[in-house]
Amino acid sequence: MSAPGPAGFARRLRGRERLVGYWIACDNPAGTERVAGLGYDYIGVDGQHGVMHQPGWQAAMLAIDSRRRSAGIIRVPSADPVAIGVALDTGARGVIVPMVDTAEQARTAVRACRHHPAGTRSLAGPVRAELRLGSVPADIDDEIACVVMIETAAALENLDAICATPGLDAVYVGPADLSAALGARYFGDPAAADALEAALRRVTDTARAATIACGIHCLDGESAAKRLTEGFTFATVSSDITHLQQVAAAHLAAAAA
Repeated sequence: MSAPGPAGFARRLRGRERLVGYWIACDNPAGTERVAGLGYDYIGVDGQHGVMHQPGWQAAMLAIDSRRRSAGIIRVPSADPVAIGVALDTGARGVIVPMVDTAEQARTAVRACRHHPAGTRSLAGPVRAELRLGSVPADIDDEIACVVMIETAAALENLDAICATPGLDAVYVGPADLSAALGARYFGDPAAADALEAALRRVTDTARAATIACGIHCLDGESAAKRLTEGFTFATVSSDITHLQQVAAAHLAAAAA
């Protein structure tokens, strides 16, 4: 893993460096601050499935930035340009856009991350992102990563066109939704395992050919390490809420033994 730190995250991602991240689902700035001091390359904040809404995004970014070790990125609820703009104005170093099925949706996401003339992002006043990243729009854009998720049958069908989207920095696999799209009855269903692995190989191969980064959400560090040897360039290690449950259960079992 490269030396951690928020500066230059988007460029490191575009350079297909090996990056390891963590996932925050809980609206708990103190907990986020603790994790931000550990040295992950990035910390993803879940604005889609988590209980965190827009006011919590900025608190999370402040907590992450306070440790000056990890880049904060936000998974927005959708490709809505307004939501993407709000996420970036909180100071996020990038966005992850879920449920992208077409190249047109990918283009919309990319344009929402870039200022005129490259995109549609509003040039904000004295908000965190501008104060921290600089006041020249092109310089701000260079520090922002645009990542779209591959997690549906339609996305697989349109994968080549999505990965060829000008300005797109990376694709990110949501394995739970993707496996469901491939016929899995539940995540980890052995009946869909071969189809999922074949799809993952196709995603990594297509991203490599398009010279963009390719990431995946994992359940643990061991899985992340494995995926990073299989063509993925960045991987997220589980989440705060999952680890809270796992550690609490383990200590209960130890104390009650």
